[in-house]
Amino acid sequence: MSSALGRRSHARRWLAVAFTGIVTVAVVAGCSSGRHNGTSAGTSLQQHYESTITKALPSVVEIRAGHSTGSGVVFDRRGHIVTNAHLVGTKKKFEVRSSLGSKPMKAWLVGVFTPDDLAVIKVGKGAGALRPVHWADSAKAHIGAIVLAVGSPLGLTDSVTQGIVSATGRTVTGPTIGGHPPTAIIDAVQTSAAINPGNSGGALMLLSGRVVGIPTLSAHDPAMDTPAEGIGFAIPANTVTRISKQLINTGKVTKSSRASLEIRGETHVNSSLKSDGVTVVSEEPGGAAARAGIKPADVIAGLAGRATPDIAALDSSLIAFRPGEHVKVEVLRDGNPRQIIVRLGTLSSQQRSHGSKSKRHS
Repeated sequence: MSSALGRRSHARRWLAVAFTGIVTVAVVAGCSSGRHNGTSAGTSLQQHYESTITKALPSVVEIRAGHSTGSGVVFDRRGHIVTNAHLVGTKKKFEVRSSLGSKPMKAWLVGVFTPDDLAVIKVGKGAGALRPVHWADSAKAHIGAIVLAVGSPLGLTDSVTQGIVSATGRTVTGPTIGGHPPTAIIDAVQTSAAINPGNSGGALMLLSGRVVGIPTLSAHDPAMDTPAEGIGFAIPANTVTRISKQLINTGKVTKSSRASLEIRGETHVNSSLKSDGVTVVSEEPGGAAARAGIKPADVIAGLAGRATPDIAALDSSLIAFRPGEHVKVEVLRDGNPRQIIVRLGTLSSQQRSHGSKSKRHS
C-alpha cells in the first residue's frame, strides 16, 4: 500500500505547465532529495525520468526548413538526421540546432520517401558533436508503456511531454504532401503524449532511452474542428530504420513494407466525364501487374471488391495489403470487364506516384 501511495504522491510532483497550448513536463530540481514520502519506488521513477530526458535531449534537434520548423532525430555519427517528409517539403537546404542557444548547423537533403512520410538530411560541419539515438524494436511495443515525446513544438527547443503507448498496429492517414498521393502510417504507435506542431520528426522515447517511434501527427476531432487531445501517432521505429538506411545508402527506397501493383497510371475519365478507374500507362518489367497479365491501356476499376475510381482510391485500397499477398483486381480491357489475381509487389521510390493526370475516354 505504501508503495502505491508513494507512486501517487510522486505523480503529483510533476508540474504541468500550460503555455500557448503546449503542455510540457518539467522536472523539479531537488525532487529526489526526499520528498516522495520516503519511498524508494518514487525516487527510482523520478531518477528514471531525469536520466532518460538528460540522455535524450542531445539526440533530438530542431530543424528549420524555410518558414517551417520541426524536429529531427540523430541517426548516426556521420551527421544523418531522420525527420518527416512533410517538414522537408521541397526544400534542399536546412538549419539544424542541437539545443537551445546552440549555433545553427547547415544541412542538406539526402533522400525522401513520401509514402511513409520520412526524410533524411545530413549535417556537415559540427556533425561530430551530434549523439545518435538508440532504437527500440517497435514490434515489441506494448500498451501502457511510459513514453516521452521529445522535440521542438512551436519552436520551443528541448520540450518534453509524457504519456503512454495507447495502442499499436494502427493504420492512419498521414499529412498531405503536395504533388504526392495521400500518405499513411502503417503499424503506427498511438500515444497519449501531447503531439503539437513542431513535434513532427522528433522522438517518442521509452524510459529505457530507446526510441520507439517518430511523432508525426495528432488526431483531429471533426465535430469540433480541433485537434483531439491525447491521441497522437508515431511512425514505428522499425519502419524508420528500414527506410532511413536505404535513403542513406542509395538515396532511394527499393524495399518498403507497402504493397504495390508496380505500375504508373493516370485517372481514367469516361464519356460522361466521370472518373471510373486508373489507366495503366506503364508497368515495371517483371513487376506484379506484368506477371499477372495486366497490360498498358487496361483500366483498373476495382481492387478486392472495392471500387478504385481514381488514383487516390487505388492507393487507399492498397494500404490494407502487404507485399506478397494475392488480391483480385477488376480490369476493363477494351471496355470488357475481367478479374485478374495479382500477387502484390513492393512500393519503391520509383513508384512514388501513380500519376496525377486524368485521361478522358474517347
